[in-house]
Amino acid sequence: MRLGRLYFINKVLLQHGLDELIPSRWLPWYVRIMRKLIFWISNEHKEKPAGERITLALQTLGPVFIKFGQMLSTRRDLLPPAIANELARLQDNVAPFSSDAAKAIILKSLNIPSLDVVFSAFEEKPLASASIAQVHPATLKSNGENVVVKVLRPGIRKTIDADMELLYTLAGVLQKWLPDGKRLRPVEVVTEYQKTLVDELDLMRESANGIQLRRNFEGSESLYVPLMYGDYCRHDVLVMERIYGIPISNLDALFAQNTNMKKLAERGVEVFFTQVFRDSFFHADMHPGNIFVSTENPANPQYIAIDFGIVGTLNREDKRYLAENFIAFFNRDYRKVAQLHADSGWVPSDTNIDEFEMAIRTVCEPIFQKPLAEISFGNVLLQLFNTARRFNMVVQPQLVLLQKTLLYIEGLGRQLYPQLDLWQTAKPFLENWMKQQIGVQAMYTKVKENLPFWSEKLPEMPDLIHDSLKQIKGLPLELQRGQQEIARLQLETAKANHWVVVGATFVIVAAILPLYAHSWAYPVCSVITGLGCWIQGWRHSHPN
Repeated sequence: MRLGRLYFINKVLLQHGLDELIPSRWLPWYVRIMRKLIFWISNEHKEKPAGERITLALQTLGPVFIKFGQMLSTRRDLLPPAIANELARLQDNVAPFSSDAAKAIILKSLNIPSLDVVFSAFEEKPLASASIAQVHPATLKSNGENVVVKVLRPGIRKTIDADMELLYTLAGVLQKWLPDGKRLRPVEVVTEYQKTLVDELDLMRESANGIQLRRNFEGSESLYVPLMYGDYCRHDVLVMERIYGIPISNLDALFAQNTNMKKLAERGVEVFFTQVFRDSFFHADMHPGNIFVSTENPANPQYIAIDFGIVGTLNREDKRYLAENFIAFFNRDYRKVAQLHADSGWVPSDTNIDEFEMAIRTVCEPIFQKPLAEISFGNVLLQLFNTARRFNMVVQPQLVLLQKTLLYIEGLGRQLYPQLDLWQTAKPFLENWMKQQIGVQAMYTKVKENLPFWSEKLPEMPDLIHDSLKQIKGLPLELQRGQQEIARLQLETAKANHWVVVGATFVIVAAILPLYAHSWAYPVCSVITGLGCWIQGWRHSHPN
């Protein structure tokens, strides 16, 4: 199965001429020879530009590759505009599957004879189509509300499983043979990625994620999360409120309605850090196809988010370390950044902190207090990779989703408002969050949260204190008894060892005596004596 999938991937790449996009001087001689040997697979899209060929190839290969293209499409600072524009089609304009198949899935999942039972109107033409599912506009019969019906692509699990098997194979090879294999932990990264993809295939889980995010941002001016209709949600069907807004990638429409782009960009940073540090529950698939802007108040813009199949969480320890790292970075306290990395185990404990601090300073100082437009992200990324390799920094698989989301946010901010100072925007939020975690206010909050538990246990406290004091009073006597018992066991062990040695000596003598004595009585007596000593030793080693 893996070999078949690998052949299919190579076939698609060659059919779309992607090998021709790599300069021949970069290819090893054996790769060039292999390409000539596979003469029966030719480029079938010679007349199409590079961006369109890449997009078509990724779309043909399936969801794992489409998601990679979606992520690349947000990094317009790393790609030529023509290629980035084509890859943007992967965000919500993937080739749809048959509407008849979609309706059949809905009927089966909701267990209804016809769509008229639930919907007073249902449009067969999809509103949008992505890598995992497509959505159809509809109207609920029960209340007349406009909704969208999200339907999972048929057979999608089989394609994803095949790709994941191949990724596991490649990750295993890289981890074994790549010099940085153990540090990069590719197998663990693929495991985390597989978990997120499998979770995305369960639309019931997505519904629950949407309900949680909506509750977290209820009444917020920064983010609106549409209503989920849980009664009509199943494993492969989801029904939610239809939203009306401007796609975040449609900059012309945003400018046309005089959207406050500075505030919009700043709110994007605010929403991200609120999800991560306040809620520890963040939307982890924030590519432009999933983000819209409300048209109600352009001067006070509000985001609208959809597609909650992939969400991330952080444990308290990782969250605390990340917040401290961010604040130390914003304060240019590179020494603390280096020390935090060592304390958290992200770099080996024997790392030279002075050298690590200087390496971090070298990367970070040139980009400080600069707007996004003036930062070469590709150069920064290259320097960070080199620093990580130099100091043997271990990849943290549990943070991969967070890092991917941060790339999305930084890419969106670069498009919306290139003058945005990311550091100054995020710093006040993180400082305020840290104040809530430590100090008098934090202590008061923790006491308040634990008060119901303490009030329940308070009546038991006198008995618990009395029992504890009674145990403490008798502790010296118990310790004395324990020491006496240990001394007794040591003495018995010594006696047992003594009898075993004596018994072994008599047995050895019994084996030697026939060489010097003609009577059998002496060896027999020696053996019997030896066995008696062993029995005595066994008794001492197993006291009653």
